Amino acid sequence: MDFTGKIVLITGAGNGIGRASAIGFANRGAKVVVVDRDKDAGEATAGILRQQGGDARFVAADVTRSAEVQNYVKAALDAYGAIDCFYNNAGIEGSVAPTAEYDEDMFDRVMAVNVKGVFLGLRHVLPVMLKQGRGAVVNTASVAGLVASPGMPAYVASKHAVIGLTKTAAGEVARAGVRVNAVCPGPIDTRMIHSLESMLNPGDPGSVGTRYQQNIPIGRYGTADEVANLVIFLCSDLASNITGAQYVVDGGRTATGGAVTNNLVR
Repeated sequence: MDFTGKIVLITGAGNGIGRASAIGFANRGAKVVVVDRDKDAGEATAGILRQQGGDARFVAADVTRSAEVQNYVKAALDAYGAIDCFYNNAGIEGSVAPTAEYDEDMFDRVMAVNVKGVFLGLRHVLPVMLKQGRGAVVNTASVAGLVASPGMPAYVASKHAVIGLTKTAAGEVARAGVRVNAVCPGPIDTRMIHSLESMLNPGDPGSVGTRYQQNIPIGRYGTADEVANLVIFLCSDLASNITGAQYVVDGGRTATGGAVTNNLVR
């Protein structure tokens, strides 16, 4: 788990799991390229890493735009000359509504960020890793990529797609020394789950949180650090024989019957 001298690129690193992962990698010696659409949040993450003695750069990017993805890859290479690990993490939750009523524009937006954004990351980072003859990629999927979550058709469809992209890419690049895996968080104590709570019950979002946590065998939401620890492991040499896999980190929720209505995510 020593990343001294390694170059780590993380999208959606401005907050939540992305920020926790950036801190975790930096604490283990990595040089980190922080990518986020939110300039203030991204700069804040990079600032935290530097304050702790780390080496970090921030690049603003919309992951749905190929030119901006190419730019963050170029920025990483210009600054550090390589990309050893890529945490392809940026994603959004969308809205909550039945499939028969779901807003088409929102569906397109979720698919653009969560699927096209992941694809473009793979499309532009994998050639770098193939040229290097080494690299580890982790994509953020979700338990919603494994089981249904009624009321979130776009999110569920997008995260199933991420798992498909992960398996496809892994099979294509394994012989070249590049590994591709996915993490599937359950409900994690970040902005996203609290946004969902508010959408489901604006008057009493806390009651939604209480109900969700009662349905998790471990009895609580996971933490961003707990997901980050898994991401770091999958990028480490300890995981050298792991590729094309999806790892659940959900406190046992899917093991005991799958997600209940709207039982999401990170």
